[in-house]
Amino acid sequence: MTEAMRKARFPVDESLTEAGRRAIKGCTPLAAPRVLTGPERRTVETAALLGLPGDEDTRLRDLDAGAWRGGALMSVPQDELYAWLTDPMFRGHGGESVVDVIERTRYWMAEIASEGESTIAVTHPAVIRAALLVTLDAPPKSFWRIDIPPGSVTRLHYRGEWTLHFTA
Repeated sequence: MTEAMRKARFPVDESLTEAGRRAIKGCTPLAAPRVLTGPERRTVETAALLGLPGDEDTRLRDLDAGAWRGGALMSVPQDELYAWLTDPMFRGHGGESVVDVIERTRYWMAEIASEGESTIAVTHPAVIRAALLVTLDAPPKSFWRIDIPPGSVTRLHYRGEWTLHFTA
């Protein structure tokens, strides 16, 4: 949880809120030989709170909202917001499109798979959504239909192909 999330704003490079820090401290411990984080403060801070300091990887950065960064969701003109939520190629804000994030994530996943080393990635819901679309071979228009709550764990395994692993 960050102030941007709490206030329905597009994120900037900010720290977790106190509520966000408490939520992360309550997470189940994780371990892997390698930990990678997005470059933003909130991901680096989350990894540290989980006892998983790692190396920053810019490919794990959040979706770039361009000119909308730091602005309120409701301040975006309705037609642009509609285009952003329905057209995976939309780049009207000057940042990344959903397709850009999916392709960035696809290349990152291919590299991780080729290295064959268990890796924990501390990243953002946008990157996790993209990884799930790659894993499921789902269309980019499905991006906004996947809800990734803050502080959640998504497990993907590579055994010749990516699979989604659920734990109860």
